[in-house]
Amino acid sequence: MPADFNWAIGGEAGDGIDSTGKIFAQALSRAGRHVFTSKDFASRIRGGYTAYKVRTSVDQVQSVVDRLDVLIALTQRTIDENMDELHEGSVIVYDGERTTMQDVEIPEGMIGLDVPLKSLAEEAGGAIMRNVVALGAACEVSNFPIENLDSALEKRFGSKGQKLVDNNKEAARKGRDYVADEYDHDYDYDLETTDNDYVLLNGDEAIGMGALAAGCRYYAGYPITPATNVMEYLTGRIERYGGHVVQAEDELSAINLALGAARAGARAMTATSGPGIDLMTETFGLVATSETPLVIVDVMRSGPSTGMPTKQEQGDLNQLLYGGHGEVPRFVVAPTTISECFWKTVEAFNLAEKYQVPVYLAADLALAVTEQTFPPEAFDMDAVEIDRGLVVDDGSVGEWQNEKGQFKPHALTDDGISPRAFPGVSGGAHMSTGLEHDELGRRTEDTDMRVEQVDKRNRKVRTAQEREDWDYREFGDPDSENLVISWGSNEGAMVEAIDFLESEDVDVRFISVPYVFPRPDLSAEITDAERVIVVECNNTGQFADVLERDALRRVTRVNKYDGVRFKADELAEEIAKTLRQEEVTA
Repeated sequence: MPADFNWAIGGEAGDGIDSTGKIFAQALSRAGRHVFTSKDFASRIRGGYTAYKVRTSVDQVQSVVDRLDVLIALTQRTIDENMDELHEGSVIVYDGERTTMQDVEIPEGMIGLDVPLKSLAEEAGGAIMRNVVALGAACEVSNFPIENLDSALEKRFGSKGQKLVDNNKEAARKGRDYVADEYDHDYDYDLETTDNDYVLLNGDEAIGMGALAAGCRYYAGYPITPATNVMEYLTGRIERYGGHVVQAEDELSAINLALGAARAGARAMTATSGPGIDLMTETFGLVATSETPLVIVDVMRSGPSTGMPTKQEQGDLNQLLYGGHGEVPRFVVAPTTISECFWKTVEAFNLAEKYQVPVYLAADLALAVTEQTFPPEAFDMDAVEIDRGLVVDDGSVGEWQNEKGQFKPHALTDDGISPRAFPGVSGGAHMSTGLEHDELGRRTEDTDMRVEQVDKRNRKVRTAQEREDWDYREFGDPDSENLVISWGSNEGAMVEAIDFLESEDVDVRFISVPYVFPRPDLSAEITDAERVIVVECNNTGQFADVLERDALRRVTRVNKYDGVRFKADELAEEIAKTLRQEEVTA
């Protein structure tokens, strides 16, 4: 495993935990270090435990682990919640003057640093900067040059005036100097800096960036955790390219607005979470029947009902695969990494327009709120390709008209793909309806036409299965008899889990699947393996069910549904235990 450093700040919602964590993450990134963050927050504005954790290394990090080296604890609960991750030599920074921390208990073998955060912040210009004082203290403990923190503070507060920036820099130095003057410890941490240049972003931001790169020019959405940041990212940016963001009154309006924009020829998108997908399902059927290309992002969270809005889960898969009355052709694409959130968003728009189907982009909270570093070339805009599918213009529209000169938007074709005519194309005027229709889009109850149109719509999916590369990524030992399969955001944790397993002389072959439907055929891989484990964040093993039907073979399930993402070391331990159990019972 890479030599890494694990830092966290915890307190109550409203204590500025998120902004403080992001400042430190940005400082580390600007210092040429890799960063991987995780958040634990309550679904309330104030109160309730919340934490922001940062794992950093000069090597790439792709997961969280069960270890904390430095903890900034604004409440006693912060220490209690993280006790299992603290170790001998862990440093706990706290403010003994704070009411909730006056009787703090530092576990044996750990280093407690009582730093008057509020008092020092007031000396620097205001108590609100107490968390920045704590960041300065962390810089001293980790031997991290405070100048790297300066650039992150400038980015965070620069728009509010130089005086505020200077006050925050002073607050950080007061924290650093206090620890240096008052404590004489060997902290055994030394955060090396490099000249590398990294981009730091989360999954929601990557989806928004991918949408812009793909040519999305209309976004309609309703705020919902954890998908709201997609809309926030696009707001103020999409307008630079002639696009629009509309905050609708609810999820039903959002998808209908996006549908209207797509019918008008714009690349359109909406984003929501599980409860919003429920509400959008009726219009989802209209999108498919009218053969309108539309991208619908589902950033999954714990369900059902309101569930746990700020917790991790991959529980919407069955809804995405089968939701809606009747038989609705659709694609389901599930990014496995934050960088893939960008590329799969681009691909989702191309798939939607090439095959004129709704495309679900299935992300989840673990991807949405995690910040991770990437080299800038990971998002090479010159490599973005846009394919708008079978679009006709004034010169080609005649090929798709009947003997009366009427355009056929639902023309019956061998591959199931009909032509599209954008508004303004001479001779391309047409209509579509949610009722069953003929080639002209006019309602019909003719039984032969009904069969032909249903077959045509489903034929597009078979065409896509044949034409597209529904691939997967493979890690570990390709010759291992132990096969692990996962989908979506579990990839990073599993890739690092392989290193843990190798240290215990356990070999595995790992397949990470970014396409849920259509999906790669893994029947041969599953059949040939001695032992097969499917990893996912839900209770019943929804993807495992799919794979069992494909391969006609039982698989073993490693499921997590407590609202917390998989950690690399935890996942390695669970897989090793599962393999041992299977060997005993074999």
